[in-house]
Amino acid sequence: MLKRDLIAAVTEKMDGYLKKDVSQAIDIILDSIADALGQGRRVEIRGFGSFCVRQRKARSTKNPKTGKLMNIPPRKTLHFTMSKSLKDPLVKNDE
Repeated sequence: MLKRDLIAAVTEKMDGYLKKDVSQAIDIILDSIADALGQGRRVEIRGFGSFCVRQRKARSTKNPKTGKLMNIPPRKTLHFTMSKSLKDPLVKNDE
């Protein structure tokens, strides 16, 4: 699903709202999530999941093409954990 698909789905379910208004609301939500994560805060959306920033340690690895040893610096990554209510339907479909 793309952002425009999300905007269309929300607009369809909520009569009386224009696509530009829904688009602006979604932009505000996404910007707020990005700002919180940028500050190192955890974001939890009940019924959906939680986002947090994790620090990866520096490490050394070998370049598979040249065999040369490379140092990879530490970096931050985004981690998402889905909620139980989101995970359960996915697990049931796999069985």
